[in-house]
Amino acid sequence: MKANRRNFLKRTSAGVLGVGALTFPGLVHAAATGEKTNVLKSDMKLGVASYTLREFTREKALDMTLRCGLKRITFKSMHLPLDSGAHTIKSAVAECKEKGVDFYGAGVIYMKSKEEVDQAFEYAKMAELDMIVGVPTHDLLDYVEEKVKAYDIKLAIHNHGPGDKIFPSAESAYVKIKDRDRRMGLCVDIGHTQRIKRDPSQDVTEFFDRVFDIHLKDVTAAEHDGKTCIIGRGVIDFPAFLKTVSKLDYKGTLALEYEAEGDDPLPGMMESIGYVKGILATL
Repeated sequence: MKANRRNFLKRTSAGVLGVGALTFPGLVHAAATGEKTNVLKSDMKLGVASYTLREFTREKALDMTLRCGLKRITFKSMHLPLDSGAHTIKSAVAECKEKGVDFYGAGVIYMKSKEEVDQAFEYAKMAELDMIVGVPTHDLLDYVEEKVKAYDIKLAIHNHGPGDKIFPSAESAYVKIKDRDRRMGLCVDIGHTQRIKRDPSQDVTEFFDRVFDIHLKDVTAAEHDGKTCIIGRGVIDFPAFLKTVSKLDYKGTLALEYEAEGDDPLPGMMESIGYVKGILATL
C-alpha cells in the first residue's frame, strides 16, 4: 500500500511538473534551481473573517488561523463582543500581537440605531482598528459618515446577496456611498455576489475605487440557495477572479469566510487557502 502511494505521488508530481514546464517554465526552473522568482504575488494579503471560526474561542480561532499560514483577521462579535470594556478589548489586541496576528478590522457589525453606530466606532477606536465591516441601515448613512470623519476609521459595507433588503449587492451599497467621504467603501463578499447572479470579477472592477476588503468564499450554485463550499469545488471562477484583483493591484485583504462545517472548518479552510495560494503562484 505504501509503495503504491509513493508511486502515485511520483506520477502525480511528474505530471504537475510537466504541465508547469509547458505553462510556467520560470516557476519550474526556480523550483529546480532554488532561484527566486517573481511569479508569486507576494504582496497579496490573505486573512480570515472570524465568523469562519464561530464555534471556537478567540484563542483557538487565532491558533487555527496561524495553522492555515495566515496572519490577518477580522473579529466577529463572538470573538470580541461589541459591548466589551476597554480592558477586554486591549487584552484581545495584546493577544493578537503576542501570537503575531494582525487584528485589522471588525465585523460584520449591524447598525440599526445611532446608539449601535456609536458603539461600533468606540469599539473600533479602542481596538485601534483601521476598518469596520458593517451594515448600517440606509437612514443612518449620514450619521455614519459623520463618525467616519470624526474617528478617521473606514467603513466597508458588506453585501449579503438574495434576500438581503439593505445591501444585496456591492452595487446597491456603492450607489449610496460613491459621493460620500472616501473612507466609506465596500467589503465585497464574492460568494453572495455569485448567489445574486452577478460576476464577482466585474463587480470588483466596476466599484474598485471603493473596495476596502474582500470576503473569499465559493458557493455550490449561483442561486438563492447556493451554499458555501471549499474554494475550487464550487461555481466561482477563482483563477479569473484572482487574476482580476492582481491586475487591479488590490491593496486590501482577501479574507476567507468559510461558512461550512462550523464545528470542524480547518480541513476546508486549509484546502481553500491552498487552492488560492496555488493560483496566486501562477500569476
